[in-house]
Amino acid sequence: MKLRSHGKSVVVWILLGMLVLGLGGFGFSSFSGNVKSVGAVGETQIPVTEYARALRQEMQSRSQQLGQPVTMAQMQAAGLDQQVLGRLIGEASLGEAARSLGVSVGDSELQKQIMNVQAFHNASGKFDRETYKFALRQEGYSEPQFETQLRGDLARSIIQSAVGGGVKAPEAVTDAYTQYVSQKRGFTWAEITEPDLATPVAKPTDDQLQTYYKDHIADFTAPETRDITYAWLTPEMLKDKVKIDDATLQQEYQSRLSEFKQPEKRLVERLVYPDMKSAEAAKAKLDAGTASFADLAKERGLTLQDADLGDMTQDQLGKAGAAVFALKSPGVVGPIDTDLGPALLSMNGIIAAQETSFADAREELAGEAETEKARREISQETESLSDKLAGGATLEDMAKETDMELGQIEFTADSKDGIAGYDEFRKTAQSVTKDDFPELANLADGGVFALRLNKIVPPTPIPFDQVRDKVASAWHDAQALSAKEARAKDVLAEIAGGKSLGATGLLTTTVPSIARGGYSDDLSPAVIDKVFATDPGKAAQVSADGKVYVIVTDKIMDADMNDPDTKLISGQIDQQLSQSLANDMLNFYATAVEGETKFTLDSQAVTAVQSQIQ
Repeated sequence: MKLRSHGKSVVVWILLGMLVLGLGGFGFSSFSGNVKSVGAVGETQIPVTEYARALRQEMQSRSQQLGQPVTMAQMQAAGLDQQVLGRLIGEASLGEAARSLGVSVGDSELQKQIMNVQAFHNASGKFDRETYKFALRQEGYSEPQFETQLRGDLARSIIQSAVGGGVKAPEAVTDAYTQYVSQKRGFTWAEITEPDLATPVAKPTDDQLQTYYKDHIADFTAPETRDITYAWLTPEMLKDKVKIDDATLQQEYQSRLSEFKQPEKRLVERLVYPDMKSAEAAKAKLDAGTASFADLAKERGLTLQDADLGDMTQDQLGKAGAAVFALKSPGVVGPIDTDLGPALLSMNGIIAAQETSFADAREELAGEAETEKARREISQETESLSDKLAGGATLEDMAKETDMELGQIEFTADSKDGIAGYDEFRKTAQSVTKDDFPELANLADGGVFALRLNKIVPPTPIPFDQVRDKVASAWHDAQALSAKEARAKDVLAEIAGGKSLGATGLLTTTVPSIARGGYSDDLSPAVIDKVFATDPGKAAQVSADGKVYVIVTDKIMDADMNDPDTKLISGQIDQQLSQSLANDMLNFYATAVEGETKFTLDSQAVTAVQSQIQ
């Protein structure tokens, strides 16, 4: 069974999980009092509550990724419920290993972990006993239950560190990956265009166009169209009715004064050194002109992006503020003994202080305040609007009797204009049936809408006469593509016979160097991929985005393993490979424990949990 990535301790995942769920709890009142777990590895149980929480977290994560709710049925269809269960079984295996080996943690470490959890802190940022109790109650824990589980999680993290800690990827494997990723190539390319064809593409006959139209009828078919009537109300529609007086706007301006009065700032990069001697040596190189600030960053294993602090005020720079702000043009100051240690700071630009007067800010303030007031008014009207619809009012009635406006749309999956620009409307419009009554629904900007499906026009072929020009253009493109590909084959034969690409009569361009996966303004990624799949001196043909290319790979440039950028890439690859190996070690260990220990699974309890989350 595969475990979750072990980059963080299990404790962190458990507590973060509580935050993800918003400490909202999950009810299990329908379970029998005897059902405590969905399974066990040896004496280590997999509690029903933990399985439910893990399922809920996975569903929330998938919903956020997809931008729409994920149901338990969809989880089961994708096998995600089994993945969650497998992860918990793997964690239980490690917990059983810790129990059988007698690995545990003391009360002081347990207390330290609990007191460091922000979910248990009060408004002043300190651990609060009542907040702790309330959070546990919301999550369905008693204090002894939670602390027992947390103690087990800490013990399991010790096993994880013992098994997976210190695992390092073989140097040869890291170097091989680094060479592959960092390798560059030079190549020459030419695009075959219609003027390069020996015979121009002929004009089509009507019969040829009719045949093409029939063979590609899907390209000339109008999509399903839904005739929809809707009524809607947005904050923008109410703006003229919710004007805000200047006195209120003045108060808002004063409360947000820090937004409208920005102090002078500096664009700053910072390099921190372990000691003052190292920082002074680096500054000496800079002053002597033997190294740039970027060179110093590379020596530290960093890029300028890593060192970038962005735009900073003098106060934000702390001890270094006075020295940096004393510069009137770009330069480097230091070493300065900052809170992080001796540092060099590069000032790259000055952002003058900015002040926006009330008169200049008034329009922005009024727009925001009026929109917010309009949102509140719509929110207050929502119940009344819903009651009218439930009482039988038509959308036309709503437009006459309320502030809602009536509209009609021939809706397709590609509709984006007007109300169709709202995701909420599109989702409802795509799922509504003729049997559905209009119901009030919310829009993302605080507005509301209701709609009615009048009829559905299924996908319908567009008459040939209406799309004849489009058919002719598509036919021409298809014929031209075939002719270009045939010309490309002839060019490849010429190159194989000893000609250079330039000698074939095509206009060529040479790219001295490009990295694997590199970007070109002129070429499709498919062309770059083909370059790296073609041996030096060889030619290849690529068709991409309706264009045809011939490429010749000129040379391969292996990575310089001593280059600072390559070393940085190698370090990242080493870290990823080592982490992957550590995870594999943990998975093997957990599987071995599971195989050597009695494993039980209560399928009825698993089904019961899943049925509650439908």
